Amino acid sequence: MSESKPEPQANWPERDSVVCYVALGANLGQPEEAFTTALLGLDQTRGVQVLSCSALYCSEPFEASGPPYFNAVCSITTSLCAPALLDVLQHLEAQAGRVREYHHQPRTLDLDLLFFGQAQVQSPRLVVPHPRWFERAFVLKPLMELVPSWVTPAMLQRVEDQVIERADPAVQLWSPRLQKA
Repeated sequence: MSESKPEPQANWPERDSVVCYVALGANLGQPEEAFTTALLGLDQTRGVQVLSCSALYCSEPFEASGPPYFNAVCSITTSLCAPALLDVLQHLEAQAGRVREYHHQPRTLDLDLLFFGQAQVQSPRLVVPHPRWFERAFVLKPLMELVPSWVTPAMLQRVEDQVIERADPAVQLWSPRLQKA
């Protein structure tokens, strides 16, 4: 586990806390370890608290290549603004060895900001809600564990051809006992 912790810069504006959802994905290295490290890194970031995390899922690459992916979704609360949270997520990806040489390449860690409260963000760097969250079984299935009312049967039917399975039920990526460990 890395000792360095992502800390918001002094010039990042803070705001009233908002609940956000972040998708976690990886198909290289040790995904379970990368997810746990990322969740701890998020929770140790000033202005961020991890609330919960879905179970771990395994899926075939979707619009990508490489070995199967492991996926999860976590809920957090943050007083950071959306671009600052994106900076934290990208910092955690880099700490996990994420390389960005081409689109949809295999990765050691991918952290996608799905929702930032009720906010809608449209910038060259960030679009929230994530523009394709409802097209991906690897987002819908874990998200359904955290907020079942957001995932409709019609959404699930549209992605039923995407292979996804819940991983070992004994694997728990996050629990209150892990906080501030």
